[in-house]
This record gives sequence, C-alpha cells and structure tokens, in this order.
Amino acid sequence: MSATAAVTSLEERPHSAVGGHGHDQLDEDAWLAKADEITVYLAQSAVERDRLGGHAAEQRERIRQSGLLSLSIPRAQGGAGQNWGLIYQVVRKLACADSALAHIFAFHHLQVSSVLLFGQAEQVSKLLRQTSENNWFWGNTLNPKDKRTVATEYAGGGFELNGIKGFCSGALGSDYLTTSAWHEPSQSLLVAAIPTVREGITVHDDWDAMGQRQTDSGTVSFDRVIVAPDEVLLWPGQPWSPAAHFRSCLAQLVLVNLYTGIAEGAFEEARQFTLTLANPWLTSGVDASSEDPFIQRHYGELRVKLRSAQALADEAGRLVDHFLENPDAITLKDRGETAIAIADAKVAAHHAALDISSRLFDIAGARATSRRFGYDRFWRNARTHTLHDPIDYKLRDLGRWELFGDYPTPTSYS
Repeated sequence: MSATAAVTSLEERPHSAVGGHGHDQLDEDAWLAKADEITVYLAQSAVERDRLGGHAAEQRERIRQSGLLSLSIPRAQGGAGQNWGLIYQVVRKLACADSALAHIFAFHHLQVSSVLLFGQAEQVSKLLRQTSENNWFWGNTLNPKDKRTVATEYAGGGFELNGIKGFCSGALGSDYLTTSAWHEPSQSLLVAAIPTVREGITVHDDWDAMGQRQTDSGTVSFDRVIVAPDEVLLWPGQPWSPAAHFRSCLAQLVLVNLYTGIAEGAFEEARQFTLTLANPWLTSGVDASSEDPFIQRHYGELRVKLRSAQALADEAGRLVDHFLENPDAITLKDRGETAIAIADAKVAAHHAALDISSRLFDIAGARATSRRFGYDRFWRNARTHTLHDPIDYKLRDLGRWELFGDYPTPTSYS
C-alpha cells in the first residue's frame, strides 16, 4: 500500500463547525468581546481546575465553539482572516484568568501559522479549508530540540516516524498535529501535518508540572506512523527561508503575551483584594490598606513593570503584522529586527510576570495565601512557563545587538 493510500484510509474526526462559520465578517471589537465572554467563563472554574489538573475537555470545547479558532485562518480558506496583533490580545485576555487554556489556544494558532509559513499553496488551501469546515483544534508535536522521534524513508513513498516527543502542548484532545522528526541521513528535520488519530500515534496524559497544569503538554509516541508525501511541509535537507524561520518569532511572542497576561491577572487580583478584603497594618496609621503609602508604592512600581511589558509586546506585535502582510518578501533583516523587538518584550514580560505574581502576597498579606483564592497559580504558571527557554540567552542576544549590531541567530527559540 502506498503512503498516500495508507493515510487516506484512516478515519479523521470531524467536529461541528457551529463556531467556525458565519463569524468571518466580525470586526476586531466583536472578536475581543467574544474573548471577554470566554475569559469570564474560564475564570469561574480556573482555581478548581488548576487544583485538579488534567484535561480541560469542556473548556476547550467552549473555545472551539466560540469561533476564535478561526482567527488565523485566511478568509480564502473560510476563516476570519485576522492579524496576529488581535490574536495576541485574545491570548492576553484569556491568560488573565487561565494561562493554561490561553496557551492551548495560542498554540493552535501557532500550528496554523506553521502550515501558512512552511506549506505549499495546495497544502495551505487543503489543510486550512478543512480546518475551517471541520472546526479542528490543532496540537503541537513540533519540538525541534527533541530529536527522539526519527524519520526514515517509507517504501511506498513518504516517511515512517518512530520515537517519542515531549512538551506536546495541546496534543491531547486535538484533531490535527504539526510534528517534527529527525532525519539522520540529511542531519536535518522533517516537518509534517498529520491527523492526531493516525495509526501509531499515542498521546499520553502524563503532564505533571507544578504550573500550566492543563496545557496537555505531555508526551506523544510514534510507532511506525506513516506520513504521505503531500503531508510533508518541510522536507529533510530543505533550506529554511526567512519566512519559515519567522515561525519562531510568532512562537516567542506567544510566550511574551502569555507572561504579560499572567502579570495582568495577578495585578488585578491583588488590586481587588486590596480594595475589598485587605486590612491595614496595625502601625500604618491608615483606615484602609489602599491608603497605606507602602502599598501604594508597590502598585506604582508594579504598574511601571506591567505597562512596560504591555507596550513592548504591542510594539513587537505591530512589527509581526507588518512583515506578515507579505510573508514571501520577509528578509533575514526583517526577521532579525522582529527577533530583537520580541527579545526586548520577552525580558520585560518575564520579569513582570514573576515579580507581580510574587509581590501580590507582599501586598495582600497572609490572608491571601488561603487556598480558596488560588493566587499561587499565577506564580506557579509564570515560573513554569518562563523556563521554556533561558532568558540569559535573550539578554545575550540583546547585548550582542547593542555592541556589534548582530541579529539573533535564527533558531526555533530565537
């Protein structure tokens, strides 16, 4: 049997497209209003779900039916055709309440962008049209640093994948995956798009980190998984264009906005606690905690950190949208300029998320440690996610830029 025949004989799961159609004419404000609705919905159960961990199937389905999965799909393929600036705004809104579900939502769009930036015109048209029509949720097994999954040529054409992948965010419960595999003969990666139910794929529910507990970021096994030639987005040995390398810029800015959303959520929770629940310290000489000058100083300092992260994230987002207006024309200079802007934003967001989520307790005091508030989730989520790739290397890249004018070397993490 040929690889193509083996692939097309497999059952692929369609989903109701209630949320995926009829929304393509909505304007930005309408999409943000939908995001607000989902944020309120997620906030209602965020503390309890964080405590339990596991797979948030009900919440993922609510996001699916909202139509928000269509944002990055071009209108030509039946999607909403919105820019990444809007997607990042939605990510931040969701992350204020639930950074785990915001992560899964953002990674869906990152996989869609992988098809757009890596694929040929026919692949883009087919995959994204089907995504729109079936309201598919994409998951990630594209982890270039993890080379434990290997690709070998398949006798019927295409490739066979064997091995395991880690940090596969959103793979559990997804409909389609982007995946990478190491091709030893060419000493390079294969990147492909395949259905999650493909024979030989096992998605393991084994994510056990202290934070981001519902990102479904566990492992995925590949046992003699067949990939047809027309499912290969990037062939082994194929040079990566600046546009292909731009994908990592989108990914890094996803992290920036997740961190910024966590910081915004922690800041607002602290503010509400101060205004409604906090008691002033006995020697403060004030009637309300909000009138304490030391508390006010905390808010002033943290506001500056938060606003800096927001402004730098927005600036980088505008740059991304500018260059994505014509992806085929992206140059190494364009990509380098974007990477520097994102590095600035990531350093600021990293510090804002960790500092605000920690100092929340200095501001609110001992009562804020009660488990019923679940405020610790902000720090645990920030601490877990900011380890995605070392901030030291972002600072090194920025230092090299200042000293020598060198853009960051294009990798999957810069």
